[in-house]
Amino acid sequence: MIWETIKVALSALRANKMRSFLTMLGIIIGVGAVITVVAMGEGAQRAVQEQIESLGTNQLTVSSGWRMHRGVGAAGGAFIGYDDYEALAAEAQLLLAVVPETSNELQVELLNRNASVRVLGTVPEYVAVHNRELQYGRFFGQPDMVARRTVVVLGSSLASRLTDYPERIVGQTVRIRAIPFEVIGVLAPAGEMGGFFSVDDRAVIPLSTARYRISGSDRLSSLTLEVISPQLVDQAVVEAERIIRREHRLGPGDQNDFDIRNRTDLATTFQETTRTFSVLLAGIALVSLMVGGIGIMNIMLVSVTERTREIGVRKAMGATKRNILFQFLAEALTLCMLGGLFGLLLGAGGAVGLSYFANWNTAVAPAAVVLALGFAAGVGLFFGIYPARRAAALDPIDALRYE
Repeated sequence: MIWETIKVALSALRANKMRSFLTMLGIIIGVGAVITVVAMGEGAQRAVQEQIESLGTNQLTVSSGWRMHRGVGAAGGAFIGYDDYEALAAEAQLLLAVVPETSNELQVELLNRNASVRVLGTVPEYVAVHNRELQYGRFFGQPDMVARRTVVVLGSSLASRLTDYPERIVGQTVRIRAIPFEVIGVLAPAGEMGGFFSVDDRAVIPLSTARYRISGSDRLSSLTLEVISPQLVDQAVVEAERIIRREHRLGPGDQNDFDIRNRTDLATTFQETTRTFSVLLAGIALVSLMVGGIGIMNIMLVSVTERTREIGVRKAMGATKRNILFQFLAEALTLCMLGGLFGLLLGAGGAVGLSYFANWNTAVAPAAVVLALGFAAGVGLFFGIYPARRAAALDPIDALRYE
């Protein structure tokens, strides 16, 4: 009887193919939207995690912070300086490396081309700590630092902006603040940081050259600290804080005028943010599933009205209320599950299309598939109960008399 009831339900849907398709359309769009949105959120979370892991989970970032003056927070009261770098490099026991950075927005010129980019002053350990590789040439070393040589390593995007042949740029001379710099290398592409800025559109010069030839200041934009082990990150934060507080002459009750950030915490913050947006967008997409469910209930009520005589005939031949109820529930569930399957294909195709054509990071999560299909089935069951009960409750004599 169950299989016979399902066949009757399917034949009823085939009899009105266009109406059945239009009824399923709301479910198809809803499920497709849920799959695509969740895939975008999952892909963004994985991309952020990969970028943070590539930088190292055992790294800390030290930057200038805010100071409270008469109850008002203000920047610039203190800064991270070269003395802080020297003190950490000499005294910290839990750090493998300390990489200082200065940052200035300057024009880099090559012949008739120029670009306004961020020029970093740093030390030779920059490449190892930040996990960067050279595409062409070499990175500057300690002799370049000691001699304060005017040498520069370009990011891959910057090299492409300055010349049509970036592989030939090594050995050429560019001008930074009217000072000639010899290009000694080009960094390999690294992409964007969290989708906010490109690390390939930069120029890197020795810190000593930046201090004495470019900025004329001991002020640093940040310090990157590489801890011996990820398990010692918390102890390293305490050690670095103690050393910098002493260098800044801060008393026991004084607030820190600098920030020490753990990149693991940064990854967690990014993931929580993307997860929140994914849940929000998925919730909006689920609303379209509810709208599709209302459409199914409407069509099923119309179907009950159109097939009143058929219901009377079936009841007169011995069909029970349970048979009629199951038949219409089967029709509603079939509409929703077919719509869910088509929506799954649509959503997965949309995720692949965004990844291929728009270079977005997407990942279709199995949990999202189960959620969307389960919700679609729940919608069919919920919105199919009322029409099915109405059909089952029809009096056979009144149904046979219905015109």
